[in-house]
Amino acid sequence: MSAAAAIVVVEAPHSRHQPEISIMTKSTNSQTLPYLDDFLLHIQANNYSPETLYNYERDLQTFDFFLQHELSALPFKIITKKTIEQFKAYLNSNDRKTASGQVSQKRLASASINRTLTSLRRYLNFLVDMDYTCPIVPGSIKLLRMGKKHGQVAQMSELIKLIEAPMTYEQDKVIALRNRAMLETLFASGMRISELISLKKTQLDNSGKIFIEGKGKKQRFIYLTDRAKTHIDNYLKKREDDQPYLFIAKRGLNAANKTKSISPNYLQMKIKQYREQLGINIPTSAHSLRHGFATYLAEQGANPAALQVLLGHESLETTTRYVHASDRYAEDTHKQFHPLK
Repeated sequence: MSAAAAIVVVEAPHSRHQPEISIMTKSTNSQTLPYLDDFLLHIQANNYSPETLYNYERDLQTFDFFLQHELSALPFKIITKKTIEQFKAYLNSNDRKTASGQVSQKRLASASINRTLTSLRRYLNFLVDMDYTCPIVPGSIKLLRMGKKHGQVAQMSELIKLIEAPMTYEQDKVIALRNRAMLETLFASGMRISELISLKKTQLDNSGKIFIEGKGKKQRFIYLTDRAKTHIDNYLKKREDDQPYLFIAKRGLNAANKTKSISPNYLQMKIKQYREQLGINIPTSAHSLRHGFATYLAEQGANPAALQVLLGHESLETTTRYVHASDRYAEDTHKQFHPLK
């Protein structure tokens, strides 16, 4: 294995889901995978996000742990297609352990297993590209079949109640205004939760158009409704600070830089709490507001290509899933186009 510097994850102060990455002059814990450090540096050099880099390292360390402890220190150079199938079964079992050897608390979802397999395939492709010895063809790693779930979005009336819930259930006036503004902004723009908590006050102007950098460092404009702008203004009027973030935690400000944006976990917890208090049966999260944004725009006849731009999707196929998830859209299409209507 290369003696190149390892990638070490340091939790960012403003988000548990966006770890910062620093270079340390020690190797990773891998005892089996050759050139793992070089691969991780290759990923970092190609400008992938810190979270993506962290996921690659964790997934490959899981495979390394599997070879060492589940297959009695099987050398990487003699792995076969059968080894990969055994690894799939291991990931899908109740006996799976984490990369650090801890017993897992729950079974992995198919999407998580596929992400781990994709990381391994990407690592093998790196070995091939660099003319290093690779024991199996990367393309021989087949992903699990994914069952297609019928998308569920709460009724518009329920989403409105959810967005307005902080004004009813929060005792602290500033927290109520902040949470209402956050939920209003999510549904108004269709942005991701990571994009929301990263917003700076300097990104706002009177137009309601905000230029953001989203997933994969892709840049796009998002647009606020007049309602969202009003609730953001109401919240900012109560702020007596010079913090750069648009939405900040009221307590626990970092003493070093005196700034702390909202934690994704906090917002997800609050949405779950409001949903339960309102008696909304359909599971609803921050992503559900993004999903609802796209679904209800689609029901009003929005062009899928325009939705793709608004959502920041790489592929139009991803965007059309939101259209297909709309029961009303499907029903209207059936009534309009069925030959025996």
